[in-house]
Amino acid sequence: MAYTIKGTYVASCDCVGVCPCPVDGTPATENGECKGAAAFAVAEGSLDDTDLGGVNFVLYNFFPANISAGNWKVGLVIDDGASDEQAQAIERIISGEEGGPFGEFKPLIGDFAGTERASVAVADGSVTVSGKSDYMFEPFTGPDGSPTTVRGAMFAFAPEYEIGKTTGKSDAFGLSFDSNYGESAQFEYSTEATGVVHPRA
Repeated sequence: MAYTIKGTYVASCDCVGVCPCPVDGTPATENGECKGAAAFAVAEGSLDDTDLGGVNFVLYNFFPANISAGNWKVGLVIDDGASDEQAQAIERIISGEEGGPFGEFKPLIGDFAGTERASVAVADGSVTVSGKSDYMFEPFTGPDGSPTTVRGAMFAFAPEYEIGKTTGKSDAFGLSFDSNYGESAQFEYSTEATGVVHPRA
């Protein structure tokens, strides 16, 4: 089976300042743990004959230490507007069953908390998951006003992404946190490899 999905993601976590998790650093919190949520809006894509364009989903995470130490807890929420077939396809991709970049993460997951359905809205840096999350991303900017970006991080969702701050709260899968750090980019994932991506437009 083969898949490709592309679109935009907006992530938030409780790290203070810039989250070091993508470069395998110790989370920037008082207890050295990271709780986060990454919302993905799929603009186009498919798993074999299942069209995934227009599907939104959120990956919730708990990292008890640096990323490569493993023992992650993750949970998945898929927009309730997606069909059962689309939801099953997204779950297979994100759980690593279909290979690609998420397949590489699979050995690091100690607890897959399952998949739930809820209304998921992702637009203009804003993420709302009914009854679970509500946060807004604002990028840091340089002297010329352009967004601050990070490139080439080992465990990033994209080869290059904007970094900034988020405001809001999340509470899902027993993971409750106030939003601090944020990031966003366009993404493209496939069975074989991660595609070329660019910072969020």
